[in-house]
Amino acid sequence: MDKLFSPEPRYDAAIIGARCAGAATALLLAGSGAKVLVVDRQSYGSDTLSTHALMRGGVLQLKRWGLVPEILAAKTPPIRATTFHYGRDAVGVAIQPEHGVEYLFAPRRTVLDRVLVDAARNAGAEVRHGVLLSELQFAPDGRVIGVALKDASGSRITVRADIVIGADGRHSTVAQLVNARAYVEAVNASAIVFGYFEDLTLGGSHWYFAKNAAAGAIPTNSGHCVFAAVPSPQFFRTFRGDVMRGFLQVLDAICPELRADAERDTLIGRLRGFAGAPGYLRQCHGAGWALVGDAGYFKDPLTAHGITDALRDADLLSRAIVHAGARSFDVPARPRRAVRAAIAHH
Repeated sequence: MDKLFSPEPRYDAAIIGARCAGAATALLLAGSGAKVLVVDRQSYGSDTLSTHALMRGGVLQLKRWGLVPEILAAKTPPIRATTFHYGRDAVGVAIQPEHGVEYLFAPRRTVLDRVLVDAARNAGAEVRHGVLLSELQFAPDGRVIGVALKDASGSRITVRADIVIGADGRHSTVAQLVNARAYVEAVNASAIVFGYFEDLTLGGSHWYFAKNAAAGAIPTNSGHCVFAAVPSPQFFRTFRGDVMRGFLQVLDAICPELRADAERDTLIGRLRGFAGAPGYLRQCHGAGWALVGDAGYFKDPLTAHGITDALRDADLLSRAIVHAGARSFDVPARPRRAVRAAIAHH
């Protein structure tokens, strides 16, 4: 790995995690003139657990960054209506054009994360996949000043950075190494099993709610994401032994028509599950470090707000870093004309 870096690699920002939160933060910081390194332990374009749905705020961010055409070019279906089902009652909501957003969408993560990574690279960020964080580097006063990285071959390198950003998810290594404590923790959690189905004829997205159960059908690339949810303590009792049986039983209890569609249509791949985890708010910044996305703020996936919140927080964090100027990038010996110009511009 050493051969891929300069002899004394140093960056304005080192970001651990290149999913939606990390790649978006890299895009914005690099676009402001910062020298940015982003690493991710997974491969480029790989999949991950997700409900896919973006709220208006998430689509608005992508529009501002000029990425909506690429999302649509990947055959991501526009969502122009959503329906909420409560027993026999259905409430339909048309997506009204507002703030320059005419529709919502729910791209697969193999699409969204790749588009964001490509945009970060085009903005000047250096992105490396198959690289993971092994430890943080600390100054004598406790400030984080860099990272130790390794790749699959075991090659290691230490990189200096003026700020290290953990965008490495719920089990964030950065959060663990800086001892970032959760100061708000949820009590309840949802467990979800989901899969991708071809040939569903439902228009728009559909959300179904009942006592101790929920379900949904979300248009995405190559079909619909259909999910069934129960309280986390019921996960193993509901799905153990025969995941498909439990999945169809939950759908049948809430919406027999959706169960019939899922049973009739073609499942792409296999069902996947998440046993649930309580949400939290963690301490999200300290001397030389910050957290973004699920690393700092995890919410129940049933809300379908995770991606939207990650994009919003990437925008807020990058603005805070750029506006902070010399206080964030505090290395007087090395001028940062591009970053300072961006600060002056803002």
